[in-house]
Amino acid sequence: MSRIELIHIDKFFGDNHVLKDLNLTIEDGDFMTLLGPSGCGKTTTLRVISGLEKPQNGRLLIDGHEVINCDTAFFEEPGKRGLNLVFQSYALWPHMTVYDNVAFGLKIKKLSHREVEEQVMKALRMMRIDEFIKRYPNELSGGQQQRVAIARAIASSPKLLLLDEPLSNLDAKLRIDMRAELKRLHRDMGTTIIYVTHDQVEALTMSTRIALFKEGMLSQVDTPMGLYMNPVDLVAADFIGNPRINFLSGSAHFGNNALTASCGIGSYTFKKSEMADRAVPQGEFPCVFGIRPEQVQIETQPGEGLVEAEVYASQPAGSETLVTLISGSQEFLSKQLGLMDYDMNQKVFLRLNPDKFNIYDKASGNLIKYTV
Repeated sequence: MSRIELIHIDKFFGDNHVLKDLNLTIEDGDFMTLLGPSGCGKTTTLRVISGLEKPQNGRLLIDGHEVINCDTAFFEEPGKRGLNLVFQSYALWPHMTVYDNVAFGLKIKKLSHREVEEQVMKALRMMRIDEFIKRYPNELSGGQQQRVAIARAIASSPKLLLLDEPLSNLDAKLRIDMRAELKRLHRDMGTTIIYVTHDQVEALTMSTRIALFKEGMLSQVDTPMGLYMNPVDLVAADFIGNPRINFLSGSAHFGNNALTASCGIGSYTFKKSEMADRAVPQGEFPCVFGIRPEQVQIETQPGEGLVEAEVYASQPAGSETLVTLISGSQEFLSKQLGLMDYDMNQKVFLRLNPDKFNIYDKASGNLIKYTV
């Protein structure tokens, strides 16, 4: 069991207020990713949980057991929190073999030789590097060294595993391979994992839940698909998604339990049941349409309900084709699966599903109509 509760956490570095009244609950067995741009507070949050940083205000509970209470100046030592931490750098002992690196922490606990061997080999097999037990770190690739670092962290069966951008030093192919390994590791071990990254692809592909940070505060906590399909505000919508979401300026009117919104590609009416549970401006107000590129489907022949557009540029990339389109005064992007090619200035027709639109209040930036 490993449920983590951060309650009203404040962290300052001098005059810099890094974490601002942070409240976050991570359930037992979660793969929780702390996501956001550099300097948003995600690594500091991880270091507070691990005990490497002390906050100035707030409390931290692990399985209901209080490990931080700033009011009473109580801070439980990191070694007593039942967790292991994997850093961005591999931090392997260069003079030790793979086996000895993984066994190091177990030997400190004075486990028997048999117990050490069983747990080391189990961790190495889980990370699929048991064939390298006699090698030294300088004889391994970057991906293999990262596997050793993770094997060392899981060998003692921690109830909580903290990972601080562990894949950032790897090339693109190795990152894909390691994402698969970490996802399988989480399923096989059932350990609560807290993972820090600025890479949204890592967050979306591995997590059970994502905590999106913005300037030391939580912007949104949701499942990967919940965050992707319904970003809570314009900042979150702009951060999540590759290629980025299309923003189209428009105007909206709310009345009689319905929202009517218009932009350069048309006018649409939505029921109150499709609207976010928050205050919506009354009467007429400026809005922003959020439309994912993969939701803009291109047809070459006209048809009922299709929107006429012109191809500004086409970018075939093998598995997908990115097409920049212009309709009226609006410019936006479409992502088509597969290898396609369109001529510049070619007239095309767009199939759009209004149910998949996000609509935001331009003044506050808040989501007012979500994807259903």
